[in-house]
Amino acid sequence: MKLLKLWRTFKEGLRNFYRNGLLTIATVSVLAMSLYVVGFISTRGVMTNLLLQETEKKINISVYFNPEVSENKILEVKDTLDGYQEIKSIEYVSRNRALEEFLAGNQDSVIRQALDEIGGNPLLASLVITANDTGQYDIINEAIEKAEFRDQISRINYQKNKEIIGKLGDTLRAERKEGFVAGIIFIVIAILITFNAIRLTMYSHKQEFEIMRLVGASNMYVRMPFVFEGIFYGIAAAAVSMILLLITAKYSSLSVLFITGDVWGFYVKYWWAILGILLLFGILLGIVGGFVAIRRHLKA
Repeated sequence: MKLLKLWRTFKEGLRNFYRNGLLTIATVSVLAMSLYVVGFISTRGVMTNLLLQETEKKINISVYFNPEVSENKILEVKDTLDGYQEIKSIEYVSRNRALEEFLAGNQDSVIRQALDEIGGNPLLASLVITANDTGQYDIINEAIEKAEFRDQISRINYQKNKEIIGKLGDTLRAERKEGFVAGIIFIVIAILITFNAIRLTMYSHKQEFEIMRLVGASNMYVRMPFVFEGIFYGIAAAAVSMILLLITAKYSSLSVLFITGDVWGFYVKYWWAILGILLLFGILLGIVGGFVAIRRHLKA
């Protein structure tokens, strides 16, 4: 019996969805644009996050030792620093390795000639330190500056990277904040749109609605057709917004708004997840809109 009632309310909601004609098209269009903006901002946020995480992995500070400091002494310092809980990893780079890497990245004959004239290896041995979090580099740098082995160190390139590290953190925080605020705004807009569309549908079925109340229909039975109608709005809007996102990624110049990366490849790889999230959001917005729109009438 319950399944029969559910089936009837489902058909009634679907009938309302089709009967509304231009109202349905208008509602789905505006709701789809809201989901599109939310999806666009969310995807941009995810891609920015991935980029920043990759960049964060490449951020480090290098501690360069004086030429007379032996390799054993440097390795002793490395063992000491390994005990710092803020440090994720430490890599020792010998003078010879530093020279090899420098020459591999600089094929200029003038540079090679200058090195030949020097007649030795001018580069210093170093420890490349990676922190668990970008916010911990200050702590690591301060600890090294106050360490007993500080007199063995020629320089620390932390100040050079400090600005990059700071900008990285600021960008990540700003991106998250902007995405969250914009997403909330468009979700509220989408709920209001669905609410108004369903309320208009209710006015067109006012007499039928009153009859159902008079014959003793339960609140849930009265509510469900409009909830299903909202769900249909959400599903249709999610499908349309997904198509718009794919078109944007493939053809539109709007894709330059993403910081970097293969936008089309990202959508192709995760289309099922993006579509699933859009469907979930669309259905939830439809349900919320349906419940809110009919709530006042059920209390009457």
